[in-house]
Amino acid sequence: MHNLAIALNHKGLQVTGSDDHVYEPSRSKLAQNGLLPKDMGWYPEKITKDLDAVILGMHAREDNPELKKAIDLNIKIYSYPEYIYHQAKDKQRVVVAGSHGKTTITSMLIHVLKFYNREIDYLVGAALEGFDNMVKLSDAPIIIIEGDEYFSSPLDKSPKFLRYNHHVGLISGIAWDHVNVFPTYEEYVKQFDIFADATPKAGNLIYCEEDAMATVICSKERKDVNTMEYKLPEHTIEDGTTILLHDGERFPLQIFGKHNLLNIGAATKVLSRMGLNSQQVYEAMKSFSGAANRLQKIASAENMSVYKDFAHAPSKVEATVAAVKEQYPDRKLIAVLELYTFSSLTKKFLNQYQHTLSPVDIPIVYFNPETIKQKKLELFSKEDIKKAFGHDDLLVFDNKADLQQFLLNIDNKEVNLLLMSSGNFDGLEMTALSEKIVLS
Repeated sequence: MHNLAIALNHKGLQVTGSDDHVYEPSRSKLAQNGLLPKDMGWYPEKITKDLDAVILGMHAREDNPELKKAIDLNIKIYSYPEYIYHQAKDKQRVVVAGSHGKTTITSMLIHVLKFYNREIDYLVGAALEGFDNMVKLSDAPIIIIEGDEYFSSPLDKSPKFLRYNHHVGLISGIAWDHVNVFPTYEEYVKQFDIFADATPKAGNLIYCEEDAMATVICSKERKDVNTMEYKLPEHTIEDGTTILLHDGERFPLQIFGKHNLLNIGAATKVLSRMGLNSQQVYEAMKSFSGAANRLQKIASAENMSVYKDFAHAPSKVEATVAAVKEQYPDRKLIAVLELYTFSSLTKKFLNQYQHTLSPVDIPIVYFNPETIKQKKLELFSKEDIKKAFGHDDLLVFDNKADLQQFLLNIDNKEVNLLLMSSGNFDGLEMTALSEKIVLS
């Protein structure tokens, strides 16, 4: 929401907003653009008929007093994705969907198109090197959108990716998530089937041929829809560097992992619809350093590297672990996963993590029982976690001080440390801690 506010401000619109709490980095970015509310909280008197529209965030409550006032005054109310479509209805709309990889694929598309000086708008869920904001809205003819399956707003429980009305739709893969919104796997999968069915005549539907469910959904007959699958590009790994191979040329990458290579395959297929060939895409990808918090190296020394990754869902954890093990086969891997999201802290969902940490030499899970209580979920024990993950040597911590002390005492010779969370390990300064670990 704060990125959208900044983008609209840059476009010359008058923008105001409200929230009960504004956290970093949103707070600083809003302040820099003169958009930070003077007071936190809800003020119905600020909602007047002078407003052209109200954009409703996903986490607002249905009984929000400002929302109720807007409804009473019959002011136009948009959900976040509805407003993006309102701004982009005359553009070619590319929407990247999937349970994993969508942020990175979207980032790759934006990076390559910028590399070739294409005028584009975009919406992406992570900070990118060389881009000031995560949303851009201009007069560009194309918009690249990261489209997730979570509901659009408190008033609209349909998935966000349906509200963008794509011309080119991509499904990277399907693995159950968001159990608070989609309590069964079947209900979750159904949303992607609806997304695929929404592809217009003469539109393009692109999917990963290695994902069984995406293949089932996307290979279904749809009249006048151009269906395209992508696969792993040819590559090799030499001295810790992944190199793409194409027509006798070599393209060394800054990123690594099978999942990222599949993401490149996805981006290449989308970009082929925009007149770019594989060689052009690979050349641009040489300078791609990744999206923030996606296998991002935060500390390193001669015999050790520390990576952090947004991985939290089972499929993401499995892919990230496999990537680091494959890239550094001779190094021991220590992996720490924080259970932080609603799904990961739901007891019945824990068994979805079965064997995801099996390749790890020292697997660790961290959770905060207080967070479970705050989310009003059923409490579980350390033993429940060990049983769910199916790893006899799994270490489980529920106190951040104990976790920090353990990490400070690890042997940092020929080892990699992988930190996986969509949270922040209850405020642990992971970058500073990682620098201490590699230098100890």
